[in-house]
Amino acid sequence: MRTDPFGARLAKALAARGPLCAGIDPHPGLLDAWDLSRNVHGMENFVLKAVDVLAPEVAVVKPQSAFFEAYGASGIAVLERVIDHARSAGALVLLDVKRGDIGSTMAAYAAAYLGGTSTLDADAITVSPYLGFGSLAPALEAGGKGLFVLARTSNPEAAQLQNALLDNGKTVAQSIVDSVAERNAGAGPLGDVGVVVGATVAPGELDLGALGGPILAPGFGAQGAGVAELHRLFGRELRGVLPASSRGLLRHGPDPAALRDEVRRVAASLAG
Repeated sequence: MRTDPFGARLAKALAARGPLCAGIDPHPGLLDAWDLSRNVHGMENFVLKAVDVLAPEVAVVKPQSAFFEAYGASGIAVLERVIDHARSAGALVLLDVKRGDIGSTMAAYAAAYLGGTSTLDADAITVSPYLGFGSLAPALEAGGKGLFVLARTSNPEAAQLQNALLDNGKTVAQSIVDSVAERNAGAGPLGDVGVVVGATVAPGELDLGALGGPILAPGFGAQGAGVAELHRLFGRELRGVLPASSRGLLRHGPDPAALRDEVRRVAASLAG
């Protein structure tokens, strides 16, 4: 059965459910806040309750793989359930793994997360281009799947590398954006390859006009950026922009009604 490319599926999902990307981050502090034990059983309780509320409401659910990996094989088994449950509720799954390697190793990562046969198969993943954009080729060639390439991230440590100037006068971050734009050329309504640009980045650092793909914008919500900052950075229409919030939403649990109300409030603020 033919499946539409990720960019087309994402565009439909955003039109139907809005741009909010809900992170599923079973951080130990959140387990404490939900009065759950800091073990795999508490984590499983947390994430399944969260995905039951969030996945029917948003276009994209973004599990943070590291918090599942911390529990070993049993944590990965929970992640598999989260992916399955989110898809069953109609959400696209963006797995936040930030993988980046070369050759056969990158090909193995692509097979694990984008190959269509693994139990960890996702609609899209985050990847790091800092071994060279060309090193991402195995993931770029995964047909119909999406990538979000780290370009200008919101953590303070990133600026020294990502804002470094190349011989052509462009920053490293801009060169990554330009490489993604070349990959998306001619695709529509959205290309399959997006970038990660923190919502707390200063306006004007990047030229995103030719990108042609989606933008994942962490830093929204608990990290300090609001709707006004999104508009200053990406424009008022927020076309193809996925503001990502995890702890800012999840702290409103464990009561499902309170968590659902917060998701709907944030989604309405983005639409308004």
